[in-house]
Amino acid sequence: MSNIAHFAEQTPDQPAVIYGNGEHVETYAELDRRSRRIALALRRAGLAPGGSVAVLLGNANEFFDVYWACLRSGVYFTPINWHLAENEIQYIVENCDAEVFFAHVSFAPLAARVAQRTPRVLTRLSVGGSIEGFTPLDDLLADVPENPELPDQTQGSVMLYSSGTTGMPKGVRRPLTGAPFLTAGASPFALFMGMFGIRAGDRYLVPAPLYHAAPLTFAAAQHALGSTCVVLRRFDPEDALRVIQDQRVTASQWVPTHFKRLLQLPEATRARYDVSSLRVAIHAAAPCPIPIKEAMLDWWGDAIVEYYAGTEGGGTLIRAEEWRKHPGSVGRHWAGGRIHVLDENGDAVDAPGREGAVYFEAPDLEVARFRYYKDDAKTQGSYRGNLFTLGDIGYVDADGYLFLTDRQSNMIISGGVNIYPQETENILISHPKVHDVAVIGVPSEEMGEEVKAVVVPAAGVATGPELEAELIAHCRALMAHYKAPRTIDFVDELPRTETGKMAKRRLKERYWSDGRRI
Repeated sequence: MSNIAHFAEQTPDQPAVIYGNGEHVETYAELDRRSRRIALALRRAGLAPGGSVAVLLGNANEFFDVYWACLRSGVYFTPINWHLAENEIQYIVENCDAEVFFAHVSFAPLAARVAQRTPRVLTRLSVGGSIEGFTPLDDLLADVPENPELPDQTQGSVMLYSSGTTGMPKGVRRPLTGAPFLTAGASPFALFMGMFGIRAGDRYLVPAPLYHAAPLTFAAAQHALGSTCVVLRRFDPEDALRVIQDQRVTASQWVPTHFKRLLQLPEATRARYDVSSLRVAIHAAAPCPIPIKEAMLDWWGDAIVEYYAGTEGGGTLIRAEEWRKHPGSVGRHWAGGRIHVLDENGDAVDAPGREGAVYFEAPDLEVARFRYYKDDAKTQGSYRGNLFTLGDIGYVDADGYLFLTDRQSNMIISGGVNIYPQETENILISHPKVHDVAVIGVPSEEMGEEVKAVVVPAAGVATGPELEAELIAHCRALMAHYKAPRTIDFVDELPRTETGKMAKRRLKERYWSDGRRI
């Protein structure tokens, strides 16, 4: 396995990153040189191996320059979700012990406010322009040679934070190895690319923000293969199709929200673009409704590959042909291992089809295991012996295929009975008058909690008691009555992250005024 320094020597003119539809192209030689300059400048500013860098950059031209500067400096690189609230960004900058904070000028007001509240940061650097309280990166690089030597390079790492949909984000951190950069390779995940059908020479589309685990991990892995990343600034469905066509994209990764927006394009618009170059279209991050998956399979066929994993590890993999035989599954263990399903007492659930908490086997070496930074309780709660969980509930069928049914944190306890909302959501989303839905538990004097659905109606559908009764009856006809919603509220929009994950904590806050069960 190689890295950008290797390809800067072997294929210097090969594009490493293409931004947008070719608006900015960076070759391997340029990426290697720029990252070395930034690494040397940070070293001169006092950043030592083991340190931490936080970035609020968006999908900017300089993103991978800074990323690779950190990866070859033996430090932690923490990209921050720019959609977070100011206090959440402040929390991440402080929690990751950032000594250096990069921010793009497009986030200038937000970055300036965060800077005032994070005094432990030693160096603040602006990219793309000036920000109050920050030194422009170009100024820091002014006395750095254009093509400097960078001795004693050691392998850094990425420290990513959870989405924060059920509380403050949690950092997932693994120990640094201290291995030399030139032999350690670019990413431990690069070897997995072959499982997905990704290979050297691919042109890999990144339609999502690079602060997320999967987009960043898979994009960086392309640089370990000498391939080209094509990075969209922001996702627009028609623009994505145009870029696939014009850049001859061969591989990509999506989330169900992307699929839904692509499918909402008029048929004539979709037919206008040639996407025949697309050999691999991976999707993950959130449950994909079966009708959406079926529609994408009809459109993109066997290119569709789904997996289930987390920043912490995992996971499973399922290809199009398998999914057609096991619709709704997220696949079998991608390394041939065992998927463990445990009951509330931690005992194995051996019968196929029986629900429980989903666990994977942790690495044998303690140093290879993840931990939530500065949160030992949450770390310990994720492990049972040599097993760890991502917090999902599900079951394994007789053929070893995993089906996810919900998140543990979403469980509703009504009259002492456990109810997992995703089952109800899956039934409601299949109704033609429902565009989007979330099912949550709300306070009930009699039952403790009761089931409520919050629905975004389909376009042109009138809301009111008649629609509420129709949807409740639809659920009761297809599932146990206690799992059906007692009431339904109608809204214009639900709080989702851009990867499609429902931010149920924010939704529950509307109903649990005292903060319980959130």
